Amino acid sequence: MPTEVQWSELQRDPKGVAALADKGDVRVRRRDGPPLLLISEGAAESAAVGALSAARALRSALAHLSAMDAATVLTEEFPWLDVLPELDRRQFATDFVRAVEASAELGRWSVLAQVVVEWRATAAIHADPALVEELGRPLDEDHGPVPAPEVS
Repeated sequence: MPTEVQWSELQRDPKGVAALADKGDVRVRRRDGPPLLLISEGAAESAAVGALSAARALRSALAHLSAMDAATVLTEEFPWLDVLPELDRRQFATDFVRAVEASAELGRWSVLAQVVVEWRATAAIHADPALVEELGRPLDEDHGPVPAPEVS
């Protein structure tokens, strides 16, 4: 559990907060934004190495299973996979493992989070038979050209 300090304490006594960070993680609360987490570089590096090792081990373990067995294993953690068609459950397993690897390599777990959010939304669609029917119908009319995406 991280020690908590206020932003003002970090400003007022940076050496004291640094001493706390030497002992463990420090959550810095701010009024004008989300809290920040102050951790040592060694702890961050260890977390990254651990995550990458776990991602590689997961990839190896799931590679020895059939795609359906891998999906079955993941259903224990993500019960909403049960509403997906079999091919989609297999694709989720593949996408999940690749996202875990990418996230670990990049140190950006938002990659994995996005895959889970998107597949959960797909499962929600499959849970509604009327919506599946509506979205599965062919389009009978031309809606014109698709505009190019906006560049930010």
